[in-house]
Amino acid sequence: MFISFEGLDGSGKTTQAQLLAETLRSHGKEVLFLREPGGTEISERIREILLDKKHLRMTQMSEILLFSAARAQLVSEVIRPALERGTIVISDRYVDSTTAYQGFGRGLDLATVRAINAAATGGLLPHKTLFIDVPIDELIMRREKSGVPLDRMEIGGREFFERIREGYLTICKEESKRVVLIDGLEEIDVLQREIWTLLNRDFAALRT
Repeated sequence: MFISFEGLDGSGKTTQAQLLAETLRSHGKEVLFLREPGGTEISERIREILLDKKHLRMTQMSEILLFSAARAQLVSEVIRPALERGTIVISDRYVDSTTAYQGFGRGLDLATVRAINAAATGGLLPHKTLFIDVPIDELIMRREKSGVPLDRMEIGGREFFERIREGYLTICKEESKRVVLIDGLEEIDVLQREIWTLLNRDFAALRT
């Protein structure tokens, strides 16, 4: 079983992905938690390049190809073998991030983006994707409160992030059987219970 979490930075997706992994392990499940880009030696090196603010001249096509190269390595080296072993894979970001950020956010042709996604993954999609939705004003407030320096992907500006959020919402509508919209303004424990209930209902393999 393959589950991905999506959302803008500051939405709480990473927290919820980690909490789900911990809950599943407490129920005796074998779980592999991953973040994107990353998860392999090659993918981590690509991550460093992508997030480094020294690379502001990176073209949009270079950006999507680097993200996809990191993902291709991760799918081949880690995700597919884990799924074949029967391990539950939980990923913090996957192809929907590329569609939302590089497609809707950067304005790359969506057909091209989807073709690149398919090539990089061999067509492998999560069984369920959870999009943690938080309004932009709330994200800005959370980011300022955290005091964490912004990386290259986080300095795109409000309009960039508005386009990304709209992209995610569009994906939710177009792929409603796979992608579920979750209200990220709920308290952490409330979100955790909602996600567990959703997955426990949809996937018998998650039941104790």
